[in-house]
Amino acid sequence: ISMANGNVTHRFAITNPTDKDILVRDIATSCMCTAAYIIDGNSKIGPFGMPGMGFAPKANMLIKAGEMKNIDVVYDPNAHGPAGVGSVDRFVYLADANGKTLELEIKAVVTP
Repeated sequence: ISMANGNVTHRFAITNPTDKDILVRDIATSCMCTAAYIIDGNSKIGPFGMPGMGFAPKANMLIKAGEMKNIDVVYDPNAHGPAGVGSVDRFVYLADANGKTLELEIKAVVTP
């Protein structure tokens, strides 16, 4: 990922393979350089970011049995300045109403 090219977005498709609906209460990221959005049809809900760094809305996203939702994750390679060059490993956490967590991971190499 080139710092010169700016933000990069990756879309994750999340599917509920169970026969029960799942309520994702919270979405959080591991770093302020990363933001997550729920994509629901033409709606973009978020941003969801790092806990403790400003307002953290509840996701309250219902994924019905067999349903798929998209999560867009945006990484800002310039957020850490020149020291941010090199390997990065960032996470997005989706926590359901029962306290179970799904972890999405982004790995990249940042260049100037």
